[in-house]
Amino acid sequence: MTGIIGKKHVAPDNVYPFQYSYTEENFPINQIGRNITLIKTIAYNFLAQAKWTNSSFFLYIGFHDPHRCGSTNPKYGAFCEKLGDGKSGQGVIPDWHPVEYDPADVEVPYFVQDTPAARSDLAAQYKTISRLDQGVGLLMKGLKEFGHDSNTLVIYTSDNGIPFPNGRTNLYDSGMAEPMLVSNPFVEQRWGQSSDAMVSLTDIVPTVLDWFSLPYPKYTLFGPNSVTLQGKSLLPLLVSDPTQGWDRVFASHNLHEITMYYPMRVVRTKQYKLIHNLNYRMPFMIDQDFYASNTFQDLLNRTMNDVPTHWFKTLDSYYYRSEWELYDIIADPSETSNLAGEDKYHTVLGELMKELTDWQRVTNDPWICSPSGVFENKGNFPSSGVCLPLHNGL
Repeated sequence: MTGIIGKKHVAPDNVYPFQYSYTEENFPINQIGRNITLIKTIAYNFLAQAKWTNSSFFLYIGFHDPHRCGSTNPKYGAFCEKLGDGKSGQGVIPDWHPVEYDPADVEVPYFVQDTPAARSDLAAQYKTISRLDQGVGLLMKGLKEFGHDSNTLVIYTSDNGIPFPNGRTNLYDSGMAEPMLVSNPFVEQRWGQSSDAMVSLTDIVPTVLDWFSLPYPKYTLFGPNSVTLQGKSLLPLLVSDPTQGWDRVFASHNLHEITMYYPMRVVRTKQYKLIHNLNYRMPFMIDQDFYASNTFQDLLNRTMNDVPTHWFKTLDSYYYRSEWELYDIIADPSETSNLAGEDKYHTVLGELMKELTDWQRVTNDPWICSPSGVFENKGNFPSSGVCLPLHNGL
């Protein structure tokens, strides 16, 4: 059995044919993604069917918490933190016991300005994280109730950093770093332990295939290379920490909304990160719901009025970035000192640039020649492709 509940960001249906589907296609997203009682009811029905039919299953649950919602549903608050909390006009989510956070007490991440507006936003998001946390607890309770807790692999992760400055839509660590919790019911000795292995979302598919002992099909898409899984199964990490490998990840970003195209490619090792900003001469674009937020409006207003922003960057440095950004993550975890132009790091830069290009080649990345050239692999050009110069001065 295959099922999906909540946020649906996979398509088309013929590639992802879920047998059991309850998403924003047939429910309001704030209900199917935030109402943990509704999510629980639908999930429990799925788990019951799996038990009655003695079926193996894959169930994907996409919580909409802790996304912003203030730009579309301001009556529910910046993060829909008021939805279902039992206060006047907000309704009730029976299984949710709201946890309130005082803006004065929240811990402000280094990449967010420390101002009343940002603190209020963070407190609102933390309230929705508590709703998400309680929702996950209900699902874990359901696994046990229907007898699946002793034979089900559980993966908890996210798709981006928090929707604050330097977070979501960025490939700094504040935008790339995500939770990754994996529990194997057959390896209890690793429960509650952490690992220094570097993993990414590309590891999920090989992990699930490995769990079900399924092979990956052979096929091609945009180029001559067969599509290959770039990730690796996480199951060995749930037995013991590796002695080698698992020391780098790659990342990419093209756009968040169609209006905020800003392609980037990244290689991140345990010490260094290299970011290639392909459209570096244009300003970094701001996604709409974040633009409308109190946090970003606070940055705009403080900058326009020439008053302290209490932020570790300026809007100008945030908008306009170098083509290459190289950071020593160990010495500079906030990624504020770009080493790409320093002679001392010339060798490191060259090695990481080659790794990034090799990865783009293997993955048939059509942006491999950007921004100084264009990729051609048809007609008179070899199927492996060539980079042709644009003579654009880059």
